[in-house]
Amino acid sequence: QVQLVESGGGSVQSGGSLRLSCAASGYTYSNHWKGWFRQAPGEEREGVAAIHNDGRTTYGDSVKDRFTISQDNVKNTLYLQMNNVKPEDTAMYYCAATKTILPSYRAYDPTAYDYWGQGTQVTVSS
Repeated sequence: QVQLVESGGGSVQSGGSLRLSCAASGYTYSNHWKGWFRQAPGEEREGVAAIHNDGRTTYGDSVKDRFTISQDNVKNTLYLQMNNVKPEDTAMYYCAATKTILPSYRAYDPTAYDYWGQGTQVTVSS
């Protein structure tokens, strides 16, 4: 059974930093995308960043040059380093992983992901 558990969320002031972690267990797929998504109240879930097992990464326009996605395949952990955060980054952040091979253009499609964590809240104050 695949389980994804996020941690690292919290409250931070604008301009600060946070590092989110997502520990995966039972996930053995090796040619697939993993990603971070976020959802603010009343908004749709949106892709933030995604990383393929081969190291390819992709970022949403609103977080480019501020957020960095990385993975430790030995620890089976996904990370999201968030720098220079802004109030509009406030949301519940979820990590997700696929069990199907996706083309890169679907890396931000939440419907393409099969496994989800429970989410970790990030709140940025101005």
